[in-house]
Amino acid sequence: MSAAVRLLFRHSRQVNLFSRHASILTGKSLDASYGLTDEQKEFQKVALDFAENEMKLNMRTWDEKEIFPVDTLRKAASLGFGGVYISEEFGGSNLSRLDSSVIFESLATGCVSTTAYISIHNMCAWMIDEFGNDDQRCRVVPDLCTMDRFASYCLTEPSVGSDAANLETKAVKHGDQYILNGSKSFISGAGESGIYVVMVRTGEKGSKGISCLMVDGNTPNMSLGRKEKKVGWNSQPTHIVTFEDSPVPVSNLIGREGEGFNIAMKGLNGGRINIASCSLGAAWSAIELTTQYMKERWAFGQPLEQFQYLRFKIAEMATDLVASRLMVRQAAHSLDTEEPAHVALCSMAKLFATDKCFDICNDALQLHGGYGYLKDYAVQQYMRDCRVHQILEGTNEIMRLLIARDVFTS
Repeated sequence: MSAAVRLLFRHSRQVNLFSRHASILTGKSLDASYGLTDEQKEFQKVALDFAENEMKLNMRTWDEKEIFPVDTLRKAASLGFGGVYISEEFGGSNLSRLDSSVIFESLATGCVSTTAYISIHNMCAWMIDEFGNDDQRCRVVPDLCTMDRFASYCLTEPSVGSDAANLETKAVKHGDQYILNGSKSFISGAGESGIYVVMVRTGEKGSKGISCLMVDGNTPNMSLGRKEKKVGWNSQPTHIVTFEDSPVPVSNLIGREGEGFNIAMKGLNGGRINIASCSLGAAWSAIELTTQYMKERWAFGQPLEQFQYLRFKIAEMATDLVASRLMVRQAAHSLDTEEPAHVALCSMAKLFATDKCFDICNDALQLHGGYGYLKDYAVQQYMRDCRVHQILEGTNEIMRLLIARDVFTS
């Protein structure tokens, strides 16, 4: 039995899967099931059902009270969403990057912020599963797949963002330990995570001096800055993480010394697909909310849906969503098949989808008028939560740099 079918059967024992088919699988042009296999459609329905029943009703509360929904995350993990593209040997679902994109888009219809954290957690788990040794994988990956332990990705620093090759956090080897000194900023899940995948400098300047360490959340002399107050992504905590002579076993080195930058970039290729997929879910939901609002809201003696200008605006938004989805899925396929241009294709998809999907959410808010600016209406949260997608996993300016580099390469 395939991993996708196991997900479906596992979920159907917990809830009545077919009691609430997602209304957004409509068969219309926006239908996200077009082109998918039967198995992909099945776990898409599982993810949509989970988003509808476990996330959507809570996303406003999680946002306003800044709640990290541990129980919901572990329920998601029980369906296989804690290790979507992790090997089955260590508890993962062993699905493809295209499968993962379908799942993250679907989950994001229920809560973009929470789904984005799930995607980051998956990226960290994959990096350990892909580049770690058998001992590391056995010790850590099963608990990550169940989300008994959460994971955080640590690359960015207070003074080093896009120029990641010049990161400054140092790890100096002393016997069987590395001693870490430095800080990492904008760390999603910090304080809740049991595992931190940390990029550190163990050697020369530049990318070749960077290594990847697996750092336990209880490491001595590791501390957190204040919890950041953010525009969106409020269902996941964000802190600066600081190391002051923090000892980490040499056995926690992922790969070899000097391979960290390559590991980080390979992780981010998938991370860009993941975060773009979350943007798709936000835009999809924003359009659905807006078309429903336009049917109910009247002005000048008729419902808003009857005004040609507004209908044309919705047509443009729908076209941008479908175009974004196609780009993301093409890029995910290129990552699965290791196409030579997969880095540029992932960058294109991330650039295009996160820009267009934010515009869709912003336009959706505008079409709600003043109501769109009220927190009683979910459209504003989709807009706030997907805004940061244009910044993280490599800014969209860096995406342009990577794309141009590929185009001009002989």
